[in-house]
Amino acid sequence: MICVSIGRSRLRHMMAEHKQLVDAGATLVEMRLDYIAGTVQIKKLLEGRPSPIIATCRREEDGGRFAGSEEDRVQILRMAIAEGVDFVDLEEDTAALIPRFGKTKRIVSYHNFEKTPDDLDAIHARLAAQDADIVKIATMANTPRDNVRMLELVKSAKQPTIGLCMGEIGTPSRILAGKFGSPFTFATFHHERALAPGQLSYQEMCEVYHYNEINANSDVYAVIADPVGHSLSPLIHNAALHEQGIDAVYLPFRVPPNNLAEFFEDAPKLGIRGVSVTIPHKETAIKFVDKMDRAVREIGALNTIVMTDEGRVGYNTDARAVLDSLAHQMHGAENEDFLRDRNALVLGSGGVARAVTYALARRGARVEICGRTQERAEELAKHFDCQTVRWSARQGTGCDILINGTPIGMHPNVDETPLAKHHLKPSMVVFDTVYNPETTLLAKEARSQGCTVVSGLDMFIRQAALQYKLFTGHNAPLDLMRETLRRAIGPARV
Repeated sequence: MICVSIGRSRLRHMMAEHKQLVDAGATLVEMRLDYIAGTVQIKKLLEGRPSPIIATCRREEDGGRFAGSEEDRVQILRMAIAEGVDFVDLEEDTAALIPRFGKTKRIVSYHNFEKTPDDLDAIHARLAAQDADIVKIATMANTPRDNVRMLELVKSAKQPTIGLCMGEIGTPSRILAGKFGSPFTFATFHHERALAPGQLSYQEMCEVYHYNEINANSDVYAVIADPVGHSLSPLIHNAALHEQGIDAVYLPFRVPPNNLAEFFEDAPKLGIRGVSVTIPHKETAIKFVDKMDRAVREIGALNTIVMTDEGRVGYNTDARAVLDSLAHQMHGAENEDFLRDRNALVLGSGGVARAVTYALARRGARVEICGRTQERAEELAKHFDCQTVRWSARQGTGCDILINGTPIGMHPNVDETPLAKHHLKPSMVVFDTVYNPETTLLAKEARSQGCTVVSGLDMFIRQAALQYKLFTGHNAPLDLMRETLRRAIGPARV
């Protein structure tokens, strides 16, 4: 179950949002009474309520907004209980001052906005001793392991327990709460009005992660990055899993570089069966696989890890996606030699450029590397036995195929392009690996010059579809994934 937190300064707005949420399917809401300006009219709030309510009045030191006296705050909570609120949220010290009354269930809670303490079991025992129907512990996650510790506490607790980690690193604990036995998790009414760090909206929890369908047996897939909040992979993978009725969920994990080893150590505890790997982990994650495919060995980077009975297996689906995307657009591409002896200029020297160079070189193209950092470009060129072009000389190469492997032109810098329009010739194939927006300035100008244009969105979907097949064994619904991504980036962002 998802409990949706509502915090508005006016009572009528709070009541209106409550009704709107119930109409949208919500079955439990938390009324943050500390947000209400002026007198809190408990009776009016509870009369004719369309769903059960948790009454919460949080002090400023506990992350709330109540600035009055402690005596006044306790009185508000007592009044909510007297009026028959369904649940009341009480901090540990407050619970000792307010005895049980009527049918109101008691949630006794602990919040820590700085860290996830080492003594979670002891904290839980203290809270449970305060005549709690439900224990709630919410702490700040500073490492991915904090999620594991919190969820294992929830799973092992003999009393109903809500255990959540806050912040971007803590997001997985909010989505996996039910899988580990939490009676409910928390979401916010709207993604722009989160009432706690890292809180997702009710819409995201329902429509992206399908929270109420996650169960103890659900498989978990992950994308790991640092940062990870911008990733659109959860949108397309979860849409595909839901469409095909696969009992699994795909989550974003923010994993700082120094926590990579412990992430892979802890992954089995969360039921993680597969991992999408992106910046900055594509090269370092190779250390944590037991086997790898040829592409990973030769590129020196991976973007996919599958957990098997024999260990972790690493793959690189970017290179295959590059070739498939080019083949889809280039005339006569059904021929295995469609790139042979073509002159290709790869802009960039990062992970994408590595995969692109590997793919082109294997098919016989003559590749030149042009990176903004000459040292990195030379290292990449040496690795694949290619030539380099200085960044300042990129405009005059006269290549057959131009591939942008840099983030130039990516949202929000949509007015930038790595190559001036007048250097684009009708005979050229222009492949921009940037997919947000779908039509970059480079792609738009290349199309206006009569070039063959290959979309970064196409490559992104193809590499994701290959990952999906490795994860689940099912062919991905390409059209659904493509349309889901297009809706997410939207015309306003093109």
